[in-house]
Amino acid sequence: MPSSASSGASTPGWLAPGGTRTILAQPLTRAGFAAFGDVLDTETDSHYPINAGLTERFHALARPQAIGPEGHVLINIFKAKGYRFPLQLAMVERHPLGSQAFMPLQGRPYLVAVAPAGDFDAARVRVFRAAAHQGVNYAKGTWHHFLLAQEAESDFLVVDREGPGENLDEVELGEADWIAITP
Repeated sequence: MPSSASSGASTPGWLAPGGTRTILAQPLTRAGFAAFGDVLDTETDSHYPINAGLTERFHALARPQAIGPEGHVLINIFKAKGYRFPLQLAMVERHPLGSQAFMPLQGRPYLVAVAPAGDFDAARVRVFRAAAHQGVNYAKGTWHHFLLAQEAESDFLVVDREGPGENLDEVELGEADWIAITP
């Protein structure tokens, strides 16, 4: 895991020199992210007032998935340490038994690094700049890097699967496949 953003430091290896290519993050849009899951967006999604007009409901932003016997959906809060950029992407993970959604809680932008489901291919990694009002729901089996908070330690509401079965696959990239990420 990276160290605190307040010092701007990171774990050795994440900022190692080299890497075979650099990816410039692109804006997070529904169309651009569709192959990887859903964009959760409180600025553009349909919404309506509830509770006598005192609450605005952003309805059905995503449909979480939890497959397998006794699998169920959890709601969590993750506290992610901030990164100093550029950084080297050297590891990815996926969840084959369910989706995983992230929504920032403190109004800070972050980066999303993803690759299509199936066999991992470093050449297919894409990076998106998520605005402070946007979240993502990674489709079941989608490869992704863990949270990439840009500024300071940031909290995220996380919805994912819990239950029996192996729901985490990780791939460590060889140094020749490392990807430099810039915001």
